[in-house]
Amino acid sequence: MTVNTATARYEGLGKDGRGHVATKSGALDAPYGFGTRFEGQPGTNPEEMIAAAHASCFTMATSFALAKAGHEDGTLETRCQVTLEKDGDGFAVTKSALTLTARIAGIDKDEFERLAGEAKAGCPISKMLNCEITLETTLEN
Repeated sequence: MTVNTATARYEGLGKDGRGHVATKSGALDAPYGFGTRFEGQPGTNPEEMIAAAHASCFTMATSFALAKAGHEDGTLETRCQVTLEKDGDGFAVTKSALTLTARIAGIDKDEFERLAGEAKAGCPISKMLNCEITLETTLEN
């Protein structure tokens, strides 16, 4: 079992507040707040961090699935778009859309899509999310 830690601090309230989020490893150390979430200001936001977590987790899971199936070399790149929508008086994450582009020697499209689909279902972040998760794949020659 592993336990990872992040901290968030928010000074001020509502739209006027300013936040800062950091991970124990130091990989993330960024401002966040209303402006970074809804107005395109510099910094990060929770949905962007979820997208990064989902993209990286899924890509690693796919890499391991391909290796387990006997493939020895390749390149995987995943884009993840997390959708935040109005939900009553608040908001909800309603979708995480994964788009995977890969170069894998000696694999056919059916096996590639099957392994990517299994990785999507088995990825710990996919399991955590309670929203629609889609997957689009491209296998390049």
